Amino acid sequence: MTEDFRADRIGSALRGENPTVLRRLTAGFAVIGDVQFLPGYSVLLTDDPAAQRLSDLPRSKRTAFLTDLDHLAEAVERACARLDSAFRRVNLEILGNTDPFLHAHIWPRFDWEPTDLVRSPVWLYPRDHWIDQQHALGPRHDVIRQAISEELDRLAHS
Repeated sequence: MTEDFRADRIGSALRGENPTVLRRLTAGFAVIGDVQFLPGYSVLLTDDPAAQRLSDLPRSKRTAFLTDLDHLAEAVERACARLDSAFRRVNLEILGNTDPFLHAHIWPRFDWEPTDLVRSPVWLYPRDHWIDQQHALGPRHDVIRQAISEELDRLAHS
């Protein structure tokens, strides 16, 4: 996976060049996260490169973005529950403090997480979890990518 798409995640998704894209949704893109220390971590990217916050979208597009978030969160939940019996729940966050474009995080949470972190925000994980290559997205995550994609397809047809 090249780093180029990271400089323009939305533009690269719109051009079909973002390798993390799982599916195009109504108001954005379902993508698998760059780090996978919590397998299944996904992000919903807006399809409007100018949108920095939810309120930048017209009301109908906001509703569509939040519906997409609901679908991606449910797909992550179903996929993670199917693949790992220790799955607990998903945490949803729209932060926007680092990246200047509208996006939402979907964090799966598991019973096997360290006891001092399992009930805490994911952002309290040690820095090495975010930068260590052992947690970087790669071919070993193809199973979870496929499972989330399948669940998104099921939800789209239900």
